[in-house]
Amino acid sequence: MQAALAPNVTPRIIHRGIEPYQLTFDAMRAFTDARDEHTQNEFWIVEHPPVYTLGLGADQSHVLAAHDIPVVQTDRGGEVTYHGPGQVVIYLLIDLRRSHPKARLFAREFVNKIEQAVINTLAAYNLAGERKEGAPGIYVSDGQWQGAKVAALGLKVRGNGCTYHGVSLNVDMDLTPFSWINPCGYAGLATVDMKTLGVTLPLSQVQNALAQNLQDLLTAP
Repeated sequence: MQAALAPNVTPRIIHRGIEPYQLTFDAMRAFTDARDEHTQNEFWIVEHPPVYTLGLGADQSHVLAAHDIPVVQTDRGGEVTYHGPGQVVIYLLIDLRRSHPKARLFAREFVNKIEQAVINTLAAYNLAGERKEGAPGIYVSDGQWQGAKVAALGLKVRGNGCTYHGVSLNVDMDLTPFSWINPCGYAGLATVDMKTLGVTLPLSQVQNALAQNLQDLLTAP
């Protein structure tokens, strides 16, 4: 039985390159609308031109000054965040009912595994990340930038257990647009990237590392 499920349990990794946010958003919903019990789970790796996205519960006032950056309303959880060049974005198109070799994943465990994948990715480059209770994402746990946010997380989980949206990790970005919002609804929250933390890497290397860590954690027995 497990052998038959394996193709659907192990996510297919799709590299979509640089793509406008709205195009990806529409494609995620279309993929999820069309999937059935035989559809293989997928990770979509993408890099977006500058865009602010709002979660379902977002307060528009947290966009302090958009500076001509598009603002897109989405159906994910969470508040406002920024996506832009130099950021790893991985969308997780997963059926939680068939997401694990032994049993279904529940949303809280799913989020925990995503966050752990980011922590593991940072640790591979000697960067320390941590969770904060009630504030999804990953934050720097020590040094000059302790408490700064380095990765954001936002998901949509449909009633049938199918997910989309995902996780973003700041690698080598122009961080200025984060100062034009209250990131994730928190006024004054510092946001940082791996380059500022002293690690300069090709974006593709971090994309692949995070995707592998996600795949390992989501499919491990």
